[in-house]
Amino acid sequence: MIEFVFLSMLLMVPLVYFIITVGQIQGGSFAVVGAADQAAKVYVAQPDAASGRAAAEQAVLLALADYGQPPENASIDTRCVPADCLAPGSAVTVTVHLAVPLPFMPFSDVLHLNASQLSASATQLVGRFR
Repeated sequence: MIEFVFLSMLLMVPLVYFIITVGQIQGGSFAVVGAADQAAKVYVAQPDAASGRAAAEQAVLLALADYGQPPENASIDTRCVPADCLAPGSAVTVTVHLAVPLPFMPFSDVLHLNASQLSASATQLVGRFR
C-alpha cells in the first residue's frame, strides 16, 4: 500500500504542475492576442498619436488584467506604415510581448524563471472617413 501512495505522489505532482503551467501559458496566449487586437482598435479610433498610444497601453493593461496576467511582464510595440500613424489608409500594427512566469515559484521575478515568452500582433487600418 505504501508503494502505491509513494508512486502515485511521485507521478501525480509533476503531472499536476505541468497541467497548471500549460494552463498559465494558454491563458497568457489568450491575453496577448486579445490585448494586441484591442490596442490596435483603440489606437486608430483616437484623434492624435499621443492619445492613441495612451489608449493602446490602457487597453493592453485591461486585457491582461482580465486574464490575470501581471502588467509588469508585458511590453508594447507600435509600428505605423507610413510613418504618420493616423493618416487615412495607414496601417497601425501593435505587438504585445508577455513573459509568463512559472506558477508557485516564490522568487521568479528575481531569478527570471519564465515558463514562456509570448507575443501577438494585430493590424488595423485607419479609416478614410473619420
